[in-house]
Amino acid sequence: MSAEPTPSPSPHRTDVLVIGAGPVGLYQAFQLGLLGLRCAVVDALPHVGGQAAELYPDKPIYDIPGIPHCTGRGLAEALMTQTQPLGAAFFLGHTISELSPTSPGPAYVLRSHQGQTFEARAVVIAAGVGAFEPRRINLPELAPLEGQQVFFFDDALPAPEGRHVVVSGGEEAAVASALALVGRAASVTLLHRRDKLSAPEPVLQAWNEAQAQGRVRLVAGLPSGVRTGATGLSHLLVTEASGESSALPCDLLLVRQGLSPKLGALAHWGLALEKKLLPVDTTTFATSVAGVHAVGDIVGYPGKKRLIVCGFHEAVMCAYALQERLTPESVGPLQYTTTSALLQARLGVRDTKLAEISQPSKNGEK
Repeated sequence: MSAEPTPSPSPHRTDVLVIGAGPVGLYQAFQLGLLGLRCAVVDALPHVGGQAAELYPDKPIYDIPGIPHCTGRGLAEALMTQTQPLGAAFFLGHTISELSPTSPGPAYVLRSHQGQTFEARAVVIAAGVGAFEPRRINLPELAPLEGQQVFFFDDALPAPEGRHVVVSGGEEAAVASALALVGRAASVTLLHRRDKLSAPEPVLQAWNEAQAQGRVRLVAGLPSGVRTGATGLSHLLVTEASGESSALPCDLLLVRQGLSPKLGALAHWGLALEKKLLPVDTTTFATSVAGVHAVGDIVGYPGKKRLIVCGFHEAVMCAYALQERLTPESVGPLQYTTTSALLQARLGVRDTKLAEISQPSKNGEK
């Protein structure tokens, strides 16, 4: 579920740019595609799923309609499968840094920190409570090593074979990351500020078994410095909970200390904000800036509930509002996926030519 397109010197043009690939952002892409709007999705994380996939990937969710239970990762995978036929473009590992209006508008040019430019007729912010950034270790000497020997996500880590890997963190994500390296890395050390880990029982049981076999080890302490050699980072210096100092062999450092949501550049785009939330018109989910809409946990309005299912409703209302503005000629009687040949063709379950013949006119006639 991860991908990172090479930044193109030419802009990526689309009808709607969705900022955020969490569950609500993915469903927004589905609804936009279903209504015939081209869509691109950008997310700061290197994979889809947002908070649901990153913070509780394997914990059960019980309140998704029609699904008795699923996991955060499972929900993201299902939404991606649902969206795939509609051809949305995904730019993962990209953080939008600039949003500039163009004339005539409303239309926007957006740029990511990674060098990709986008041209969109409308923007939907589905960024949860902000762009998730990994919590870093407070050692300035590690910053130049990011992307070389210091990493924040499992899928960004290079081949660990023959290397000494230190995983920093004590929550489920860190423990699971360390266990996934067993049998591959030369050594696996989990560094946590205390000797008690926080993870579901099956994960802790697997950890205890691996630790008893000497395949992993836990060091309780805090990083205090680094030691480098001819090939770069060689050891992570640690002040242990006992007060003693030690040097952990470290060719690769995987920092899994959780994520911190930040509004970042969004706070400087001229959008009205109330308590770090975007006020919206609940009929269109338009923000205070023309052509920019918002859905999900980033929005605030009377009666707002921060639930995934509420975000799905917001995505539907937003998509229909954008269809009416961007392609008014396509607006006709409400169509249903159960009976509409056009919608079924877009989803790849019916012949496209038949769908074009069957498309209802503005007055509902064929």
